[in-house]
Amino acid sequence: MAKKKLIKAEDASTEEKIKAAARDVFHKKGYAATRTRDIAEKAGINLALLNYYFRSKEKLFDIIMLETVFEFMQSMALVMNDNKSSLEKKVELITFNYIDFITREPNIPIFMLSEIRNNADGLMEKLPIRQLVLNSIFFKQHQEAVVKGKIAEPDPLHFLMNILGLIVFPFIAKPLFKGIGGLNENQFNKLMQERKKLVPVWIKAMIKVK
Repeated sequence: MAKKKLIKAEDASTEEKIKAAARDVFHKKGYAATRTRDIAEKAGINLALLNYYFRSKEKLFDIIMLETVFEFMQSMALVMNDNKSSLEKKVELITFNYIDFITREPNIPIFMLSEIRNNADGLMEKLPIRQLVLNSIFFKQHQEAVVKGKIAEPDPLHFLMNILGLIVFPFIAKPLFKGIGGLNENQFNKLMQERKKLVPVWIKAMIKVK
């Protein structure tokens, strides 16, 4: 019995080591440019052992993708479907959560863009983004505000793109902005923390009915 527990513990440890290595490599290179050999080398194991635990690169990628975005999408779903918070409050929470998430996982924006470019249909199948947005209270509140004349922009996609663009683009162009501003990593992150307060203000100004 003790021997079986030890084997299970070793298996769990090896799986986590492989997943940690795969997460790092996939986030940096994307699916297409990553080889299973790259992951094995990063994990410090041989290729045969990696194939024993995970039969294919696709299976390992699916696991990493789901684990990477699950926490974020879960938090977004809670925000977007909270029937007690206003639309403005949801914009604030989305901004706060997204900036914190990308600060912790700085390779995610480039990784997601790479996968969208190479396999948009497959990515949409794996991630319930469409359902999350279209069926959310966030979406309904936007439509209700348009009907009541409180929001000038009637298209919810423009509304969502404005929010995400203001949040995500600075991370994508981080090397450029760091170079222009002469910023180090900590200074750039401080700038992004300041945007937590600024983005909701800008969004409110953009959608306000004149």
